[in-house]
Amino acid sequence: MGKQVAFSGIMSNDPKFNPEFYNWNRVSVRYCDGGSFTGDVEAVDPATGLHYRGARIFKAIMADLLSQGMSTAENAILSGCSAGGLASILHCDNFRALLPKSARVKCFSDAGYFVNLKDISGEAYIEEYFNDVVTLHGSAKNLPPSCTSKLKPSLCFFPQNVAHQLQTPLFIINAAYDHWQVRNILVPSTADPTGAWTNCKADMRNCTLSELKVLQGFRLNFLKVLEGLGPSSTRGYYINSCFSHCQTQQQAYWFGPNSPRLFNKTIAEATGDWFWERNQFQEIDCPYPCDKTCVEDSTIAVVR
Repeated sequence: MGKQVAFSGIMSNDPKFNPEFYNWNRVSVRYCDGGSFTGDVEAVDPATGLHYRGARIFKAIMADLLSQGMSTAENAILSGCSAGGLASILHCDNFRALLPKSARVKCFSDAGYFVNLKDISGEAYIEEYFNDVVTLHGSAKNLPPSCTSKLKPSLCFFPQNVAHQLQTPLFIINAAYDHWQVRNILVPSTADPTGAWTNCKADMRNCTLSELKVLQGFRLNFLKVLEGLGPSSTRGYYINSCFSHCQTQQQAYWFGPNSPRLFNKTIAEATGDWFWERNQFQEIDCPYPCDKTCVEDSTIAVVR
């Protein structure tokens, strides 16, 4: 782990770059777990010396923050990107329960809405992968019981089976062509042994017409899964058509003159409107390549 972390995007303390949340207390929780803070195994792995106790890490950090003043918070957000975005969904209601009932508490999930879809070879690769994660980490007891009482625990690692049951308001920020999901759910290396998709997975502009057709199908399936959550008066979402992964912590995506826009709103503006209840904001972008506001991801260092 680096000794310093750059606070940009939603973490910035400059109103020019983060107009809604610049003067908040901001805490970056070190991600050293691997299971979205759900692991809780007493035994230490004898082969590696690794501890699978992410759930304990989360509880300990929350206890420390509460003791330092978070217990009197008036407004609070639990947010994260990628596996952290998944964690913000899985722990959303638990986080809310820690804070005063009078506080405005909401959760943001950035690039954490992983969908349970088969890969291009027809295999359930990501479902098996998540099952391995949940088994390794002993995550079952730390996943929402409202889900695990009905489905096997590994399926409760997918937001589509959990988010509709949340009592706490949730804002979902995701690219419909999320490149982590394209590379690891739709076209994992096991489904593309010859590397035929290498250029397309590196840059959507390199995709052939047949590959683009597959990606458009993935977008439609992603939206179908998202819409399966059903209507909600407290849930918001910002689903753009960029080929990106994690957008709230990168300044170029979050808020700037050339940031992505959806209905003329940057991500920062849309989340601010939703958090302060100026606008519910439930918007989905048109299909690639109609959106010309996307930041070229090749120029951005992706942080997960």
